[in-house]
Amino acid sequence: MSNSFLGDSGILSLSIPGPSRDPNYYISDGNTVLLVENTLFKVHRSTLTKDKSAFETMFQLSSEADSARSESSVTVAQEGDNDGNPIRLQGDTADEFRALLWALYALPHELMLVTTAEANCTQLVNLARITHKYQFRSIETWALNALNAHYSQPGAFDALPSSHPPALPHPHQQAANEIATTPSLVQITELAALCERADLLASAVARWKRQIGEGKDLALAIEIGERYNLRSMLGLALHAMMLQGKSCWDKDPLLTREHRIRLLCGHYSLGKLADSLSSQPPSVAHSPRCTSQQRCTKAWSGLWKAVIEALPQIVPTMPREDVLGKLMLAESMIKAMMEKDIPSQGFLDGMPHCRESAMYATTMRVKEIRDALADYFTDDI
Repeated sequence: MSNSFLGDSGILSLSIPGPSRDPNYYISDGNTVLLVENTLFKVHRSTLTKDKSAFETMFQLSSEADSARSESSVTVAQEGDNDGNPIRLQGDTADEFRALLWALYALPHELMLVTTAEANCTQLVNLARITHKYQFRSIETWALNALNAHYSQPGAFDALPSSHPPALPHPHQQAANEIATTPSLVQITELAALCERADLLASAVARWKRQIGEGKDLALAIEIGERYNLRSMLGLALHAMMLQGKSCWDKDPLLTREHRIRLLCGHYSLGKLADSLSSQPPSVAHSPRCTSQQRCTKAWSGLWKAVIEALPQIVPTMPREDVLGKLMLAESMIKAMMEKDIPSQGFLDGMPHCRESAMYATTMRVKEIRDALADYFTDDI
């Protein structure tokens, strides 16, 4: 950039640096120049058309257009012939295109690195994203398989940041913005959703849920859950944020007005559900050996009511609207009664053959509420 904002004429002027050639993939004997962001790449067309990619169709259409111009006696340089007339790729980053060229030009021992601890997972994320866009199907599958294998290992997600800070724009700060070898949890989630890779997405969501349980990055989890319709994750994040209270909602810059309205709706809906919880025991499927379903149902209703009503004494600080927390604690208490770790006050005597069914019904009620949490954070209930 120029040191002065005023040119010789006194008019404000700025010098903007032109495109620069990529140090690795501006290949001397390449026959096609492409511009991605502000970086020029010179590669071989035949390489970009591998794997029946979208570049094959792109180059075919470009050739047809050039033929039509030549027939009309219009002399125009073919797009991609030189640095002054490159093929411009919109919506891609130079890092993504560089990752694609790495996969297309790499030697076998370089490709083998993706199966080792030295794998550059950010490069694989960039590769999977751009191969998905340009339909390099086999390379996309290979990259996604490598990522899934890496993040299926125990503890592999633990070192991932939830998100990366924005890159610094100044060219002299480029060294500080070199690609990290570790992608963010947001990037992995976005990629898995984009490529419809269920196994990788499930692993990412499991990591989000652990973070939600620790009270970390709740607003970001809400945003990602909404963006990709990850209902179970969204519900848990909204529930955890709700329990932090309105004073915390108002301080979080990531929460919008619509988010705060949803949180208020959830607070109201779950509060109403909590008030009726003791009178609504899970439905039990009676055993064929059950001799009196009426007596069994009465005993189960009494046990359920006693457990729910005892919760405030056991955990006085548990919020009224924390229905999920209450159900999980109730599940633990009923299991302890079944195993005779704590007394059941005689309620289990009235249901000798349906205890396992009652335990199963309780577990399913917990799952039902957990999976449907997001539905309580709307004004439709």
